[in-house]
Formats: sequence, structure tokens, C-alpha cells
Amino acid sequence: MYVALEINHADKMDLKLLLISTLLGVICYSSAQQERNECIKANAKSCGECIQVGAKCGWCMNPEFLKQGEATSTRCDELESLWKRGCSSAKVENPRGSQRVLKDKVVTNRNQGEGKLRPEDITQIQPQKLTLSLRSGEPQSFNLKFKLAEDYPIDLYYLVDLSYSMKDDLENVKNLGTQLMLEMSKITSDFRIGFGSFVEKKLRNPCTGDQNCTSPFSYKNLLKLTSNGQEFNTLVGQQQIDGNLDSPEGGFDAIMQVAVCGEHIGWRNVTRLLVFSTDAGFHFAGDGKLGGIVLPNDGKCHLENNMYTMSHYYDYPSIAHLVQKLSDNNIQTIFAITEEFQPVYLELKNLIPKSAVGTLSANSSNVINLIIDAYNSLSSEVILENSKLPEGVTIMYQSRCKNGVTGEGEMGRKCSNISIGDEVFFIISITAKQCPKMGKPETIKIKPLGFNEEVEITLNFICECDCHKHGIENSEICHNGNGTYECGACRCNEGRIGRQCECSTNEVTSEDLDKSCRKDNGTDICSNNGDCVCGTCECKKRENPEERYSGKFCECDNFNCDRSNNKLCGGHGHCECRVCICDANWTGSACDCSLDTTTCLASNKQICNGRGTCECGTCKCTDPKFQGPSCEICPTCPGVCTEHKECVQCRAFGTGEKKDTCERDCSYFNLIKVKDRDKLPQPGQAFPLMHCKERDANDCWFYYTYAVNNKTEKEVHVVETLDCPAGPDIIPTVGWRGGGHRADRPGFASHLEAADDHPRQERVRQV
Repeated sequence: MYVALEINHADKMDLKLLLISTLLGVICYSSAQQERNECIKANAKSCGECIQVGAKCGWCMNPEFLKQGEATSTRCDELESLWKRGCSSAKVENPRGSQRVLKDKVVTNRNQGEGKLRPEDITQIQPQKLTLSLRSGEPQSFNLKFKLAEDYPIDLYYLVDLSYSMKDDLENVKNLGTQLMLEMSKITSDFRIGFGSFVEKKLRNPCTGDQNCTSPFSYKNLLKLTSNGQEFNTLVGQQQIDGNLDSPEGGFDAIMQVAVCGEHIGWRNVTRLLVFSTDAGFHFAGDGKLGGIVLPNDGKCHLENNMYTMSHYYDYPSIAHLVQKLSDNNIQTIFAITEEFQPVYLELKNLIPKSAVGTLSANSSNVINLIIDAYNSLSSEVILENSKLPEGVTIMYQSRCKNGVTGEGEMGRKCSNISIGDEVFFIISITAKQCPKMGKPETIKIKPLGFNEEVEITLNFICECDCHKHGIENSEICHNGNGTYECGACRCNEGRIGRQCECSTNEVTSEDLDKSCRKDNGTDICSNNGDCVCGTCECKKRENPEERYSGKFCECDNFNCDRSNNKLCGGHGHCECRVCICDANWTGSACDCSLDTTTCLASNKQICNGRGTCECGTCKCTDPKFQGPSCEICPTCPGVCTEHKECVQCRAFGTGEKKDTCERDCSYFNLIKVKDRDKLPQPGQAFPLMHCKERDANDCWFYYTYAVNNKTEKEVHVVETLDCPAGPDIIPTVGWRGGGHRADRPGFASHLEAADDHPRQERVRQV
């Protein structure tokens, strides 16, 4: 029974695998159906509506496409489904998006021996301008290249806190101009520096006694950006510290003015650095209420004679407001902060892109190294940002950085560890989920933070099909001019419905119209499979777009035909009005009967070995002695016992001529051992069998039966013990125990010939 158990176990494993794979297939199919349903579910009444559903949807313009009972929206479907339903490619409207580069100046390569260039002649980003035509749901992707240019000009504005606590720092900043000019000349040959100071909104003079300080002020622009470092030193040397009532300073007011007062500061379209130096915290939006100021900061320039004049009128800006203005003006911020306030400004840095924080020594003696280190850190990273996107438009970034480093999502916006001359690439994909309300072109911009260059992208939206241009207004086809005939269908005027706009919306629920939607004057409207619209049935749509109702009364469908092997029409035909239309060489109600007779050919090239008929590709044996797929197996024919003797002997007893090749040659039947001859199968079973008696080389007899069961599996039942002579002097007699007949000698076999003979009626036949 071991072999049989092993087969059953394998069958169970196969069944489990089959069930799992079937379940996965159903899940995947269901998921695919859900994705494909968007075209059908949209119920689009026109080509323009259809193509806005998604990139997979197309519209059939063929006027003869719709079957009886199908609504106009049935023209909108997946392309493959439309083709299967007979709409040729030439009749399917399926506009695709496109892109065109308008300005593509190559990035500057200073290694080619070029001389000093003007800032406006240096290009670090490519392309600079392009236009995209967007079809709903279809992304348009383009490549953007960035190269950090060599010897790029730098403007640096030094904004310092001149409150009383910064008295010793002011002394060390007095020579900053010339020293910084010297250090920055190692990075760029075009460097300019400016200077400004801040304290706090003006309330009253907090300085007392003999302290040499002026009353607080919000912000002063002391030196416009200049390439004269000595002028910087002279002007700083003239400054005095000021007083303040509380610890947080009004630096945010100053940063806002530096960002938005470009003409006063002298910013060029180059790298812009703002160094913010303080030993205190900061006030932000809402804190102005402490001084009775409630108007929010307006983010505009209010400098008169280089002084911020509206500090008493407007509140401090919010952090978000500062981030926006710094970004709009391509300013990178370096916070030079004393150690005490490092945690505060590190948190602020996380909110301001392209900013850095450096630890300022107690007397600002390390400010030059701090600035150089911060600049190197900022310039080694490029981060892309985009302007506000139109409603329904999304953007995705993928970065291709140095050393094969890639990024997606938010990480796809940036590349780090960039050196001068390095090139990095970004793949940018823009997708429109819908058309804007007005359908007009929109413009967005993408730029690297802290740089003045940008990519300008014009977005055009594909909201209508090309065939829309050729529409005929008030067409006679649309019921005497009640609609526009376009793209093979009528687009009805307001207040009109129906395939040809033949009905007014006021007539939809008329009882008289409903009568024409009842088959054979029955009670069911449109066979309960559709809606009666203007006296005509419009059939419902199914979740599966491949399944459809049709017919004048929606009485037909293409999914309720007979099935075979769980396949509609056996997979060999198609369903029309609940009847299978079979493919060539197939017949039957489920198209599961093959007319091909090649599967019935026997080895002698006769159909069913000449002993049966071929029905649906399978042999039906008419001769009861013969079995098998081609009626070639005859278990009771002469010679069967001898044919299988050696294999039975080697598998049951491990002896005989094939004992060394038994596994290879004799695994074609199932072997079942029984205790004695009475347990062998007897005649009268559902399938013929042959009783066999064979003798081995030791004059021992073994008994077995050979049969082919109803599953066409070969079965051998064998008595598990040999029947050997008691001794050499015993002479066997004729019958099961042997005899003097020559067939009982070694080399011959004796058989019980007919399955209808009694086992005790022994007749010996020489083979």
C-alpha cells in the first residue's frame, strides 16, 4: 500500500497548489477588473469626457458600433476591449500626450579654457524651458541636468546682532571684510560682501548709567554689497552696540527685509548667502502683541534711508513666511550662533531648506572658518523645488546622483556630496488627473534651492478629442437638430436625452414610453437588466467590462452560456444571447466536444486501433477486451503474463533478470501485495484482469493478477510469499503445484488463461 499512499499524498499536494494558484489568479483577475472598470464606470457621454477618465480609455467613433440596447457611454472602454468588439484602430480616438523642449542651452563647461564669464552667461541647469501636453492619467517625463559651475560668483550679506551682549563679538568682526575676501578668493574670483545690523523693535532706551549704547532699532542696512573689503572693515569699526529689554532679538524682521529689499541690498543673480550672527533667540509671529502690534507682517520692503521704518506697525514674520521669501529670492542662510542657542537654531534649520548652522565662539573669533565650512556644506547639496501646481496635477522626482546613488519620492528631489564640476540628473514626471475647469494652459517652475536658475514648464491639457473639431452642431442626425453630432455619436443639447437626443427630459417617466420597453407585454422593464430611456432600453453595465447585456429588451447577455472546465463555452467559442457559438472543429452546448480525431490515433495510425469510435476527441472502445486512450491495451490477451513477469519478480521479491534495472524499467504499474491467493482480485470486477502464475530460477512459483483500471492505471496484485517445493525429491504434479509438463521447466511460464475460469481450474499453456 506504500505506493498508493505516496500517490495520494502527491495528489493532495497538487490539489493544494492548484487551489492556491486558482485563488491567486482570482485575486489578480479581480484586481485587474477593478482597474479596467474605470472606463466603463465613468459613464462618459462624449469623447472628451471619456479621454479624461484615464490613459487606458478610448472612444469608438464608428457610427455602427453600438448594438441594440447599448448606451452611448458603451463607446468608452479600454482599447483592447474596443478592438475585440469590432472597432478598428482607425476608428478609436485615443490622443496621447507629448513634450517639446523650447530652450536647451547646455550647462557651462569651464574646463574648455573659457575665460571669466558674466553671471548671466553661466548655465547650471538644463533644459531651461519646455512645454508638455498632458492627457489625464498619462505621465510625461523629462530629464533635468544640474552641474555645479566652477568660479561661480558669490554675494554674502553679514547680518549681525548689535545688542549689548554682542559687545566683544563686534571687535572681532571689524577685520572680517578683508580676511573673508582673502579666503573666498580661493573659491571664486567674483565675491561681494555687505553688512547690516539688528536689535529689536523700538520701545525705549534700556541702557543705563555710563553704558555707551544707542536706543534699540529693528534693522539697518549699513553697507550695500561691495567688492571692497576695506570699506566693510571701516564701516563695522564705526558701529556701537545697542540695548534691548528681553533676551530674544528681532532678527526675523531683519531677515525679511534683507530677503525682499533686493535693490537696497544689491543682490545679483548669483549665489546669495546670508550670514545671521547672534547670541540669542528670536521673536516670531504673534510676539508683537507684547508691544501692542497686531498687524501680520506683509512681506514687503520698507526701507527708508536704509532703516526699517515699519517695525512698530507690523508684527514679526512667521517661520513659514520667512521660508517662502528666502526661497523666492534664492537666499541660502548661515546661522552663526553661540553654543547656548544651538538646539533652537538646529530646529529652525530643519524648517528652512538650504540653511546651515555653525557654532560661534564666545567672541566670534572663528566666524571666517564657520562661514567657509557652511558654504561648502550648502554648495555640496542640490535640492529641487517647484512652484504651486494646478489643481489635479502631480509631480514625481527621481534622482541619479554621484557614485550610482539614486532616490525616489522626497529623496528624489536632492543629491548630496556634489563637488564643483559634478553633473547630476533628475527624472521628473508630471501627471494630470483631470482637466482644469477652464482648460487653459498653466505654467509651473522648477528650480534648485538657493540658485537663481529655473526650468519653466508650460502645461497644455488635452481635454477634447480631435474629432470634436469636426462636430456638426444642430445635426439632423440628432433628432431634428437637438444635438451636436461628433465622434460618431450625438452630444445632446441641454434638456434632451437618448441616443439620438430624441426625447425631452420631461418625458422620461411617461407610462406610454415604458410600455415599449416590456417584452411580450410583460411586467419587467428591459428584462430587469436596463433602464427605459425615451421608450428605448439602455442596458445596464456590468462590473466586468467584458460582460454585457444587449438586445431590444436587454434580454440577451454574453456571460450566461454553458461552461466546461470552468470556462465560458469551454474556452473554444463565444457567448451570444446565452448560446455558445463554437470555434471551428468544436461542437456541443459548451463547445467542449472536439471534432479533431488526431487525439484518437493509435500507434498503427488507425482511429482507436480499429476497435472503437472517436467521440469529442476521445476513444470509446467497442471491443470489450480492449482499453486505453486509443483502445490498444488488452489485459486478457495472450502473452500478458510473460510480458510483465520479470518486472513483477524484481519489484515484489528483488530477484530476476531485471533486479539491477528494476527502478528504471519497472515503475510503470502500481504494485499491491496480498497475503495469499484468496486475496487476489477475482473475475467480475468493473474492468478485465488476468491471473498469472510464474516460476523463478529456484523453481518457486509466484502468483499475481494484471489489470488496467478505469483510470487507465496499470495494477498488479501479487501474493507476497513464494510457493517453493519442500525438497529436491518431490515431483510436482500438473496444476497450480506444477507437474511433469515441459512448460513447468525453467525458461517456460504457465498461465491461467481466461478471466472467467475458476482459479482452481488450472490449464497450462506454453508461451
